[in-house]
Amino acid sequence: MLRFKVLGRLAVINDLVDRTPTAPMVLRVLALLLLRANTVVMLDAIIDELWGDNPPKSAVTTAQTYIYQMRRHFEQWLPGTAADDILTTHGTGYILQVTPGQLDLEAFLLLAKQGRMSLAAGDPASAGRQFRQALDLWSGRALAGVTAGRSIEAHVVHLEEQRAHTVELRIQADAMLGRHRELVGELKAMLLTNPLNEWYHAELIKALACSGRRNEALVAFQDLRRTLSAELGLEPSDSLQELHREILTGRDSWTNRHVGANR
Repeated sequence: MLRFKVLGRLAVINDLVDRTPTAPMVLRVLALLLLRANTVVMLDAIIDELWGDNPPKSAVTTAQTYIYQMRRHFEQWLPGTAADDILTTHGTGYILQVTPGQLDLEAFLLLAKQGRMSLAAGDPASAGRQFRQALDLWSGRALAGVTAGRSIEAHVVHLEEQRAHTVELRIQADAMLGRHRELVGELKAMLLTNPLNEWYHAELIKALACSGRRNEALVAFQDLRRTLSAELGLEPSDSLQELHREILTGRDSWTNRHVGANR
């Protein structure tokens, strides 16, 4: 089966062989069509992605040439298959037909949705497994190696936000299962590259306290306070300050909500 990867370096895989086009502009057109697979991408949108506000006079003809080159690729990848049935003309636009299992992005979105549903249903074990499967599809920044215009860049930013949210939900599922000790190292590593992310700090503080390392949790809060003050002139959020007070006083309500999950 022909497979497409956009969650990392853009790749076209056919029978375990990398068939990714090397022409940069063809690659950009393919990227845009994959991001909007099974929907119409107008020729104007392709031209805007490739040249922005300064398209050449030959923009229409040149863009159509890239579509022609992509169809020739499909004929080589899938002998005996009509390229027009895969990359279909629809008025003044094009649709790249992708079936289930061909595109890693569709698999990611489906698994992430299933994970959210499992979490909402009170099944963190299934949710964690589904979130992990979704995140395992990623091998780097979305569409790495593609020179992005404004449309592709907007999609990439959105995808990276979805990836980050899925990571947070997976951490939440693990915490619900009482895997606090396992989370400590991961959260510390994540904070090295996201030192101002208060959500990660809050989860680290909870994980440390739930692991019987209350002193380290309190130190982690003070480290965050110093970082926010030095970098942004801010104090930790009200919820983080409340968490700090609860850990500091050893309040039973905090113990019941968080430490109890580890028993």
